[in-house]
Amino acid sequence: MRHQAAHQHRRPYRWGRRPVAVAAAVLTVATVLTACSSDDGPEATVDAFIEGWQRGDLSAIGFITPAGQRVPAAQVTEELAALAGGLSDSPPQLRRDGDAPVTEDIATGTVTVEWTLPGEVRWSYPTSVRLRRGADDAWQVIWSPEIVHPQLDSGDQLAVNRIAPVRGSVLDGAGQPIVAPRAVVVVGVQPNEVDDPAALVTALDTAFRAIRPALDPPIDVAGLPDRLTAAQPDAFVEVVTLREEAYQQIRDRIYDLPGTKFRREERDLAPTREFARALLGTVDPVQRQDMEAHPGRYEVGDLVGHGGLQGAYEERLRGVPGYSVQIVGTAPDGAQTGGDVLFRADAQPGEALRTTLDVATQTAADAALTGVSRRSALVAVRISDGAVLAVANGPGGGTENLAFTAQVPPGSTFKMVSTLGLLEAGAVGPNDPVDCPKTATVDGRTFTNANGFELGRVPMRTVFAESCNTTFANLAPELGADGLAETGRLLGLEGQWRLGVPAFTGTVSTGGPPAERAAAAFGQGTTVVSPLAMAGATAAVARGQWRQPKLISEPAPPTPEPDGPQLDTAAVEALRSMMRDAVTVGTAEALRDVPGDPVHGKTGTAEYDDDPANTHAWFVGWQGDVAFAVFVEQGGSGSGQAVPIAETFLRGLAAN
Repeated sequence: MRHQAAHQHRRPYRWGRRPVAVAAAVLTVATVLTACSSDDGPEATVDAFIEGWQRGDLSAIGFITPAGQRVPAAQVTEELAALAGGLSDSPPQLRRDGDAPVTEDIATGTVTVEWTLPGEVRWSYPTSVRLRRGADDAWQVIWSPEIVHPQLDSGDQLAVNRIAPVRGSVLDGAGQPIVAPRAVVVVGVQPNEVDDPAALVTALDTAFRAIRPALDPPIDVAGLPDRLTAAQPDAFVEVVTLREEAYQQIRDRIYDLPGTKFRREERDLAPTREFARALLGTVDPVQRQDMEAHPGRYEVGDLVGHGGLQGAYEERLRGVPGYSVQIVGTAPDGAQTGGDVLFRADAQPGEALRTTLDVATQTAADAALTGVSRRSALVAVRISDGAVLAVANGPGGGTENLAFTAQVPPGSTFKMVSTLGLLEAGAVGPNDPVDCPKTATVDGRTFTNANGFELGRVPMRTVFAESCNTTFANLAPELGADGLAETGRLLGLEGQWRLGVPAFTGTVSTGGPPAERAAAAFGQGTTVVSPLAMAGATAAVARGQWRQPKLISEPAPPTPEPDGPQLDTAAVEALRSMMRDAVTVGTAEALRDVPGDPVHGKTGTAEYDDDPANTHAWFVGWQGDVAFAVFVEQGGSGSGQAVPIAETFLRGLAAN
């Protein structure tokens, strides 16, 4: 009957016996005598022994056994290194404490031994050095392992064990751990039980592809046959680590395959594989590049944060390793046996990192991007205080935090910015009639509407709801050379945000020739933004004032940018009503019946090269106290791709 392999615990890292290292002497004496005369007293011999131990050269000292037999200095040097074991590469600091009292021909000196363990941990203790006066009145050291430590015997050595710290938690806005120990199953293969590696690879590959949602990146088992050949016959060759829920989906397909073995463990993981994956980063076994980049910081078996918050806050989260020193003996069969622990410096746990993320909002955001095959992002911000509630990236959570770092044109979502500028300038009112022709030519450059539509002369709110590019191209001169950029800055664009992780806040077109200003008026030209920047700008419209989005609440990042000025009340109220029209009668009409508070928003279709067929899809909007931005790279139209994602997100929120 098959049995699952037992849960395996990682053994503490133990330094083995190493060759003697010759260290520079810390203490110096004027002269060293092979056996100091009685006129010098036993203290001189103790001092000479201390210096020789630190230098790794005891040739100037005379040694005898407790029975009085001579012991070669070279033998003592070798035994010192063997007894030091894992500390042999770092000779101790030694200090004689006081005189060495003499009773008849025996003197006893007290020496303080101080070892420096990894991480600059100090371990000190007193030990005794006994000496005997010989027939020539010279003092000789009575050699025994107790000199190194009072509890050591012949054949023992000191072993240094590293104590891994408990990693700090990443917390949500409610102070609850996002990343916590969760059940996983490590899938492996034992080489000597596999007769047909190619068939095994095919079966595993088929099973792994059946996991839903699909793993990204997919599990690559092509190199498994070579790994099986190179491994020991009875080795556990790890293939992949699966969350318990993913493993259960395919358990019946892989459990009875020849050679498969399974090990249950716990790993620090987010609630789901997709949960804010690109933002949070990952915690993985230390890699060679980690050890090369930070010599001495990591040991094999350590867990290290890579990317996202786990990487950015690695020092805070990882904690400080602890160390213990243990006596290791040798059994009759030559095996090492563990003995008393002589010293222990406990590990210092990592500190928690508190974010503003909301689990329900993040879960809804991740679910909204499930099945989206193109790179995509959804960012949600709480309007009242600027807290970032969700940061989702697709497909499958993503490996790049596109939500924060994308630098892409905003398309017609930027009509929210240009309309606010036009309203504040008094250039147009929401009900003023304006022209929406099929094309508009500015400085020799022709602009068109999506699918070549035209509306004729209609109210400005209709132009906004239907997203007429040509109207905005013709109105661009009303904004002036820098008016669009100034309005963008009122909504936080181009700011110096301090979020704890990299974030792009946008670059707004300013100045430039008339054709560039016309393009910028509807989110084209040289203007580029990130989804986070647009979510923040949308929240500012909903609030009536810009407030910097915040992601980390503890430790608090450097002082955020101050709140922006209050937006013009009449202008922002008019803009809000127009963004509601975009949902009730315009390009985002699919959101009209979403349950809950009224939805306001604006769609966007953004060209990213000279081919009008190549466009990104956008939607920005808010409902209740949640503002958000949806972006789909090369997604086509905002109404066709981004709005359905927004609908899934809002319905998911309503269901929680």
